[in-house]
Amino acid sequence: MANEVQQFDVVIIGGGPGGYAAALYGAAAGLNVALIERDKVGGTCLHRGCVPAKEFLETAHVRRTIEHASAFGIGTGEVSVDFSVSQARKNDVVDKLHKGLSGLLKGRKVTIFEGTARLDADQVVRIVDGADAGVEAKGTNVILAAGSVPRTLPGFDVDGTIVLTSDEFLDLDTLPSSAAVIGGGAIGCEFASMLSDMGASVTILEGLPTILAGCDSEVVSVVQRSFKKRGIDVRAGVNVTGHTPKKGSTAVHVEGGEDVVVDVVVLAVGRRPRSEGLLGDGTGVEVNERGFIVANSSMRTANPNVYAIGDIVANTPQLAHVGFAEAIVAIKTILGEPVVPVDYDRVPWAIYSNPEVAFVGLTEAAAKERGYDVVVKKDPFGGNSRAQIIGETEGVVKIIAEKRADGTAGQILGVHMAGPWVTEQLGAGYYAVNWEATAEEAAALIQPHPSLSETFGETLLALSGRGLHVG
Repeated sequence: MANEVQQFDVVIIGGGPGGYAAALYGAAAGLNVALIERDKVGGTCLHRGCVPAKEFLETAHVRRTIEHASAFGIGTGEVSVDFSVSQARKNDVVDKLHKGLSGLLKGRKVTIFEGTARLDADQVVRIVDGADAGVEAKGTNVILAAGSVPRTLPGFDVDGTIVLTSDEFLDLDTLPSSAAVIGGGAIGCEFASMLSDMGASVTILEGLPTILAGCDSEVVSVVQRSFKKRGIDVRAGVNVTGHTPKKGSTAVHVEGGEDVVVDVVVLAVGRRPRSEGLLGDGTGVEVNERGFIVANSSMRTANPNVYAIGDIVANTPQLAHVGFAEAIVAIKTILGEPVVPVDYDRVPWAIYSNPEVAFVGLTEAAAKERGYDVVVKKDPFGGNSRAQIIGETEGVVKIIAEKRADGTAGQILGVHMAGPWVTEQLGAGYYAVNWEATAEEAAALIQPHPSLSETFGETLLALSGRGLHVG
């Protein structure tokens, strides 16, 4: 098949969440689709990101539950963790999901090519290495979904032993007894929380003034209090300059402060687009100064027949579910169907630390910066019956609404949660924000009792002016 140009309706470069979603959605609509992936379909999210990380976080949750089993009258012995077993379980989960996804793509008759792809002029995609090196596929349309890779820092060469990114960390068979997590964003807080709950000593080193920058301040406060209580040392507003390995450990140098001596360093400083070598000459695609692809609200690039979705797109959240949504927008645009562009201000976020964090829409500070007068209500999980039953009462639900002329709460602008299983509770808040519901409209929805979601419902009632337990 080498050097034979094969014709498709859509050629997709990258088989991560955005790429495979575009392939499945397009094939379901009757398009002839080719998907090119250099590794395994599922991408970073399935193999080296979201799914493996959450499996380990669930291992930490099970350990934490057993440690507190005596409160429920259940006696246990000393709790130990064989991380190699958790690693094997993670691999089993990933393998099952990978086989399922591969079967779906095959069932939809998506043509899969293996290798690294480059887009050249006239929507011709050449596979430059891998099992299908030499294959050329021409798409009436092309979707770029090449994804991202972890960023690194000067002075911290990744060796897979002492200095790790998320990729290397998720392949460990044994856990370190101490770790410095550089970066206090979502990924950093997830890794720090998991390591702490598994018994490691953890220090978070964050360059910004606070961890979880971009989250509502009330939510950040909940996480910080929990981390402090569990012995996680959070140092924000610091600059790390490098590290000096010692026998079995390393000393992380903090500008103007004492070294932090740990077994391993975990870099969680964001991700960069995998755009090197992606574009040949004459593609007409615009790339910004940071290497991201520039696309409009229909996910079209400067070349109207080339689209970009997922982590590689400029000025969008690097979230798997954003890639899913962008894939649908791109395919619908290709089909000429009506499209609702992704509203990036109203994307749901989920952080799987302990406590969990989930939010959608504007924070209180962001709403005020945009000129809104706001009404704010919040309700802690401490008074929630289900939270007390499960023994997890740390947390809060906070809702921000636009203030009407009469001082009452109007349209809901943001929903922010920290606490038990809030990542599974955000759906109602997402609908409320995206459907531009008012406080009264959303408060009319009945929450089951006893449930954690009652705290969301109670906060809505209070926001509408007649709370049962919250003023």
